Amino acid sequence: MVFDFLQVLSEMQITGELTVLSLLIGGIIMAVGIVIAKIAKLLFNKYYAPSLPKDTAKNFGKIIYFGIIIIAFLTFTYSQGIDFSGLLVAGGLFAIVIGFATQSVVSNLISGIFLMMEKPAKHGDLIQIPDMSITGTLLDIGTFSSHLRKFDGTVIRVPNEKFFTSNIRSLSSSTVRRAEAMVGISYKDDIDNAISVIKKEIETTMPFILRIPEPEFRVEELGDSSVNIQVLVWHPREDWSQAQPILLSTIKRGLDLAGIEIPFPQRVLWQAKE
Repeated sequence: MVFDFLQVLSEMQITGELTVLSLLIGGIIMAVGIVIAKIAKLLFNKYYAPSLPKDTAKNFGKIIYFGIIIIAFLTFTYSQGIDFSGLLVAGGLFAIVIGFATQSVVSNLISGIFLMMEKPAKHGDLIQIPDMSITGTLLDIGTFSSHLRKFDGTVIRVPNEKFFTSNIRSLSSSTVRRAEAMVGISYKDDIDNAISVIKKEIETTMPFILRIPEPEFRVEELGDSSVNIQVLVWHPREDWSQAQPILLSTIKRGLDLAGIEIPFPQRVLWQAKE
């Protein structure tokens, strides 16, 4: 295959004569093409890029620049009378072989283009990919892969094909978030009183918790050793790192001060009389 490709390349015909003038014209065509490509990229970055996500604008700028360069090169070869018909036949066969070998690369490239068009998330968004158990901040969507910074500070590279076909959960698109906790109280304690105590403690020690929508309290289960109450509170997105970690400790402190027991599992054993 490679031998045939080289043979066709050696037999490639030049239908016109290469003269100093024609080469000069070709050089002018390439120079003008490069200048136009730079100007087009500059205008795109000035007028259109600011309205697009950073990664999308960066990749579209590259496509515009190199697209114009390729057009200029094709114009240059046409002006020199170079016939690529034989080369295209061998090149097509060679491209098929390369295509099979690089299908994952092409798939990642196409997926990257679709991600730039769909924009499921933008630079700086906190996202979660449940299919891959990944949660982190989106750094960029590149040509072949995307990069996320996880909570431990490490950066992970995700191929665009997997990123595009996975479920993406945005944790930044909404301005509010909900924190949840489950707490159990003993059967001898009053449920309404326990809820009132928890609500008062949350309002006192967690001022960033929203009043609208107001906290919710649901009796979730009558367990083996306790009545389990689910606590749901809403807070601004920026306070997520404060709300979730201290919610349980706030609830326990309030119940302890009110003398409400948080029971632990117990077993009652009956011994038969002999």
